[in-house]
Amino acid sequence: MSIVAAVMSKKILITGASGLIGSRLTELLIARGHSVTHLGRFKKSRQVPTFAWNPAARTMDSQALEEIDAIVHLAGAGIADKRWTASRKNEILHSRTTSTELLFQALKNNRNNVQSMLAASAVGYYGFGDEEKIFMEEDHPGNDFLAHVTTQWENEVDKMNTLGLRLVKLRIGIVLSEKGGALKEMAKPIKLGLGSPLGTGKQFLSWIHLDDLCEMFIKAIEDEKMNGPYNAVTDWCTNEQMTRIIAQVLHKPLWLPAVPSFILKIILGEMADMVLKGSKVSSNKIKQAGYRYQFVDLNDAVQNLLT
Repeated sequence: MSIVAAVMSKKILITGASGLIGSRLTELLIARGHSVTHLGRFKKSRQVPTFAWNPAARTMDSQALEEIDAIVHLAGAGIADKRWTASRKNEILHSRTTSTELLFQALKNNRNNVQSMLAASAVGYYGFGDEEKIFMEEDHPGNDFLAHVTTQWENEVDKMNTLGLRLVKLRIGIVLSEKGGALKEMAKPIKLGLGSPLGTGKQFLSWIHLDDLCEMFIKAIEDEKMNGPYNAVTDWCTNEQMTRIIAQVLHKPLWLPAVPSFILKIILGEMADMVLKGSKVSSNKIKQAGYRYQFVDLNDAVQNLLT
């Protein structure tokens, strides 16, 4: 029996579907036999029908919920897209909390058959800078900006429990993809022969291949035993280790010394903490839930994406 035939087809609504994760997840869900619709700024009806919503204006097409079994909530302004001015930090936070609140109100006030909510979060929940601790799902949140954002984000998501939904939160690490995100940005200077570790190079990156992340979402949709938060990571490495592996895969040299921290702080401002600090995050819980990784070795993951 094929995998598609073995799994009961579900109808999935995805927010933030035009992004790196949402677009790949859509492809994999359809290939697995599920039906997918999107929530976006404009209503579209192509291969994947899109219903309109505007979280800032708190408006949403209620028809988007019709016959939906599960919602995958990925919407939110990009963390690393722009410098963290006061207005941008406000946008990063409220794009997540207001969109979640809008979904909650729509589910509460409209008849629907939604059974499960699968929500994105981030390992930034734990804060950065503690190089010794290995963070587990039951650990308390940190106290920096990203921890503040993810805590409020998850607090809004947790309200879904009052509606009787099964709620799964995936705290996502550094997503590796050739199409965007950290790997693409780290590879750019290396391809030009200008690669170098950042800061000390010893800061930890808890990483995951894009396909493994999307397969985790699919498992969370199909496996009704899953509930609560899970760290969506594979393993951790240092910034220097990842930089060297990218260079080896691309057959490019690295510059020495590393890019000094103070230069990155001048260029990036407060956002420099994202690349100068890190954390080790455990994947034990998702493994115990039965998830089997496609890419457990960082070199294999980078080879798959860059060659």
